[in-house]
Amino acid sequence: MKIAVLGATGMVGEIMLKVLAERNFPVTELIPVASEKSVGKEVLFKGEKHQIVSMEEAVKRKPQIALFSAGGEISLTWAPKFAAVGTTVIDNSSAWRMDPAIKLIVPEINAAQLTREDKIIANPNCSTIQLVMALAPLQAHYGLKRVVVSTYQSITGTGVKAVRQLEQEYKNEKGEMAYPYPIHRNAIPHCDVFESNGYTKEEMKLVRETQKILNDPNIRVTATAVRIPVVGGHSESVNIEFDRDFDLERVRQLLHQAPGIALQDNPDTNTYPMPIYAEGKDAVFVGRIRRDESQVNTVNMWIVADNLRKGAATNTIQIAEYLLARDLV
Repeated sequence: MKIAVLGATGMVGEIMLKVLAERNFPVTELIPVASEKSVGKEVLFKGEKHQIVSMEEAVKRKPQIALFSAGGEISLTWAPKFAAVGTTVIDNSSAWRMDPAIKLIVPEINAAQLTREDKIIANPNCSTIQLVMALAPLQAHYGLKRVVVSTYQSITGTGVKAVRQLEQEYKNEKGEMAYPYPIHRNAIPHCDVFESNGYTKEEMKLVRETQKILNDPNIRVTATAVRIPVVGGHSESVNIEFDRDFDLERVRQLLHQAPGIALQDNPDTNTYPMPIYAEGKDAVFVGRIRRDESQVNTVNMWIVADNLRKGAATNTIQIAEYLLARDLV
């Protein structure tokens, strides 16, 4: 089982290598790929050094699976080249997500769509993954009418440059800025670029990807995405209007039983999800579940997940595990 990891030296790429090792994915040959300036350098995997190779070299080696976390432009250029030699590409960028011919997969929800013919598979946006993980079991029982989501997103979603900016500001040092404003002791309502409708690209990803994954273009979704000075993961305040009335305890039970979800919902003991506890874990944590008393058939909840793990690396590798288990590669 030859596995290529593209973007192996990036934040998500490093977590991919870690998760592959933790989950004992049956890698017989690891092919780490990074930028041209990194070719020849080495990465560690299961205690062994592996030399970074170029894109061209990785394609020549014809891996069965290539895990992409190297940005949209690289994915658009190189994913078809890997697919052409028989490699199944699982792409972590936004390049292919809304392509109608490409499947957008969260394994717990819609992996059954996958076939051997799917040579490029899209991994959803991090904030979308944790949202739909909580929505899917509720959609099946109550139907979804409208979703209002406000995100409180970790700086790790921006990358190493943002982490450095926060560290420098914390120490009151000057340095390179990942954001147009300070992030320390601040909240920036601006994730990704603004689109013509006044929403950011991140906000519209939550709209479009949610509808695609849940296979319902009629679900009305609106979002506000905010960057906060947190490292451990993304948080979301979510207001969900169902098609019909619901029982609050049944909602908790459905979420508790859903694979990949950890219920943390006890106000009496101050038990609720927080990124400080989500960091380094693969579960999606859900709590603060309560009826919206201003509107019928509507519930509020708080969802937290490590955006580098379930929001990126782990979801990607779970897709690879599904393909392997069903002999689809």
